[in-house]
Amino acid sequence: QVQLVESGGGLVQPGGSLRLSCAASGFTLDYYAIGWFRQAPGKEREGVSCISSSDGSTNYADSVKGRFTISRDNAKNTVYLQMNSLKPEDTAVYYCNAHQYPLVYWGQGTQVTVSS
Repeated sequence: QVQLVESGGGLVQPGGSLRLSCAASGFTLDYYAIGWFRQAPGKEREGVSCISSSDGSTNYADSVKGRFTISRDNAKNTVYLQMNSLKPEDTAVYYCNAHQYPLVYWGQGTQVTVSS
């Protein structure tokens, strides 16, 4: 069964850090570009970061540049999102997405809440 499972979310104080994981089963992530997205209450889902399958190049939304780092461990079939210097506006459900045209897979999401 093809599946993406996110984990690592939780409640953290402003300025804190979390590392999200996106683990794949039923397929190999090596050949897929991976994206992290988030959706805050009442807002549309937005792209946060992505990493290519070919050369590992990365991209980040302006709002998270310098604070978030995406990485992949193909041996573990997992992609990570290291989130530092978290802000209340980072509060959202975070989703990972694996895509290789025409295939697209989504995880179920993990809640990140940044609050004092």
